[in-house]
Amino acid sequence: MMEELKYYFNDIKDIFTNEYGNLNLLGKLIKIAIVFIIIKIVLNLVSKIINKTLENKRVINTQINDKRAQTLAKLANNSVKYVLFFIGILIALDEFGINTASIIATAGVGGIAIGFGAQSLVKDVITGFFILLEDQFSVGDYVQIGSNSGMVEELGLRVTKIRGFNGELHIIPNSSIQIVTNRNKGDMRAWVDVHVPYEEDTEKVTRALEQACLDVQTSNEDVVEGPRLLGITSLEGNFIRFSLLAYCKADTQWSVERDIRLKVVNRFNEEDIKIPHPRKVIIGGEKVDIKI
Repeated sequence: MMEELKYYFNDIKDIFTNEYGNLNLLGKLIKIAIVFIIIKIVLNLVSKIINKTLENKRVINTQINDKRAQTLAKLANNSVKYVLFFIGILIALDEFGINTASIIATAGVGGIAIGFGAQSLVKDVITGFFILLEDQFSVGDYVQIGSNSGMVEELGLRVTKIRGFNGELHIIPNSSIQIVTNRNKGDMRAWVDVHVPYEEDTEKVTRALEQACLDVQTSNEDVVEGPRLLGITSLEGNFIRFSLLAYCKADTQWSVERDIRLKVVNRFNEEDIKIPHPRKVIIGGEKVDIKI
């Protein structure tokens, strides 16, 4: 029985080795495939450990919020992935007889020359670390970088990816990030202007707007402060401008503004308050458009 198993094992071994007992091409390819499968398994395991560790730290330290923890996790996972895949590539090259030691030595000797050509890459990485260290923005924040604005999808070692309002993906090298407008830091302002004709009773309008503010306060959980009526803020040619101000949670200012406008329209309809609009007046048989 043992002899049969030995012969069976030798037959299988002959498939993957040459006459000298070394791995043939098929054996090398299978070995490399196994190495990368192990790397994939290790990556998944490390990713779970990193995510669990950051989750525990977030629970203990309230300064590490969900977005920052998500950013740290992505950066750490990417760093581990680059290192493991680099090791896998070295193993693959070594299997095909390429002297990886000489490659590493050559890289060390030519490091200065390579450094001059990779200055932008080094800048990207350093800037990425400072962005993360200073918590300038995190994954999930709504930011404006230069002329591009959108939601941060990924903060990597080299590039930052933000998803625009229309779905376009902006990939920005970290070194080119100079000025960042973060719309998720602290409470945001919701500002609404309301126009009414001069012939409307301003006291009646004021009461309706104050009631609309109260409606928003009692129904909208995103509102942190207000909304409150600032009164008449401008007298225009054909209307009076009233302004309303509220402070709300980050990234909710647009929905809060829409809610304020909706409540104002509802109150105006109940009180029969008109809004200014172009009117057509016929004088002497001739139609004339007059804006009131």
